[in-house]
Amino acid sequence: MTDTKSESGTGTGYGPGRRGRFFDDLAGVAGGAFSVFAGARAELESLVKSQVEMLAQRLELVRREDLDAALEVARRAREESTALAARVAALEAKLGTGAAAKPAAAEEAPSSPTPKEDPKDPASLA
Repeated sequence: MTDTKSESGTGTGYGPGRRGRFFDDLAGVAGGAFSVFAGARAELESLVKSQVEMLAQRLELVRREDLDAALEVARRAREESTALAARVAALEAKLGTGAAAKPAAAEEAPSSPTPKEDPKDPASLA
């Protein structure tokens, strides 16, 4: 007589039911391993991110957004300065004092620097 339990695969033998359970267990272990690796990856990413941020602070680096904002402020200031310089030039031309004021100031300044007087050197006092 033959054993009907081993032929149906529900017993403790090596039938098709045993293989299904093995692969189910293997899939469960693999799924658990993947979730552990996913958690470790997320933890490692946050650790690396915090280390990079600390390094950036030590090196006094700025964020791209802050740099872009500062460059925009500088661009606007440069445009405003150019506009104000043009406005001043127009007002000076209107008054007629733009070109005449600059040479007059240059004529008043001495052409060569005067030597400093040294009390210990009698030649410098003469």
